[in-house]
Amino acid sequence: MPTLPPAAAPFRADHVGSLLRPAALTALRMRFRAGEVDAAALAEAEDEAIAEVVRRQCDVGLRSLTDGELRRDWWHLDFLGQLDGVTLKANEGPKFQVAGQGEQPPIATVTGRVACTKPVMAGHFTYLKSLADKVPGAMAKMTIPSPSMLHLRGGRAAISRDAYPELDAFWDDVAAAYRQAIAHLAAAGCRYLQLDDVAFAYLCDPKVQATCRANGDDPAALPRTYARVINAALAGKPADMHVTIHTCRGNFKSAWVAEGGYDPVVEAMFSTEVDGWFMEFDSARAGGFEPLARLAAAGGGAGGAGKVVLGLVTTKVGELESKEDLKRRIDEAARFVPLERLCLSPQCGFSSTHHGNALSHEDQWRKLERVVEVAREVWGG
Repeated sequence: MPTLPPAAAPFRADHVGSLLRPAALTALRMRFRAGEVDAAALAEAEDEAIAEVVRRQCDVGLRSLTDGELRRDWWHLDFLGQLDGVTLKANEGPKFQVAGQGEQPPIATVTGRVACTKPVMAGHFTYLKSLADKVPGAMAKMTIPSPSMLHLRGGRAAISRDAYPELDAFWDDVAAAYRQAIAHLAAAGCRYLQLDDVAFAYLCDPKVQATCRANGDDPAALPRTYARVINAALAGKPADMHVTIHTCRGNFKSAWVAEGGYDPVVEAMFSTEVDGWFMEFDSARAGGFEPLARLAAAGGGAGGAGKVVLGLVTTKVGELESKEDLKRRIDEAARFVPLERLCLSPQCGFSSTHHGNALSHEDQWRKLERVVEVAREVWGG
């Protein structure tokens, strides 16, 4: 691969991060849980699988390289469950509709004071970086759940009143824990960090807003609270660390939870001091591009130059989007945000949980290749 010029993340062709799990790795993990293989054998298999998906990302032309979250069961819980004061419990909230039946992942419940007293997933990143550093022009990208994911699903009802009689102290501790976790990742060399945050998109849906009220929260105030805590969590990060936020309306086995346009949350979301926002726009559930016009008025991210990464390629089905349709939709978005501040990606990951979405591995790689192909034709390079 030729040497590529430096560029600031997010890239014109980017992706959210998670990838379908190889069948052999899934089978080995089941054997590990049954006590048939040890942790060293599992880690070796994970390393090999991650090296292969990094190679495939390079082959399709991506510059942001992730480990596909292949070591995780859940996009968020594997991280949140390692923070002090967090316990994973069953969740009775709004359910994903899968094959006509409701399913819901566990929920991160706050049972004590939140802190980060040990590195979380820094070792995962170290291995990914060792692979990415061999690829000219590439950048290893780490994905972790946003601070808001400790609150949205259960709200006030899932936060111990013994530990936190007042929520201000909770948010202060969450921000401090994230600053420490980010410092650990930075020390491991991370310079491209993505905060996965379904909260902003979920809060566009009246059903989710009603659940928030039932949990003892004000859904109209939450977007600003979440934005403030994200900014506090990022305080002190290295100046050369690029940070993005990804938001979507659910991605469990190709199912979804929420719907509704971005109007209720867009100003708060765009007030976060990040370098870009990965925003779901693959279906009518996300509404139109009109809310993007508020990017400049809301502050526009770090230095007022944040980019919007248009999630136009769906990861929920295998049908490949046409180049013409993608270019048309990029042109529509460019009516509200200058083209030079836009990028292209899938709307979400391909396997937010270990179950994976309802498409094939080859569908996945064709879609990522299409993202790169269209980005080159639209923006050049």
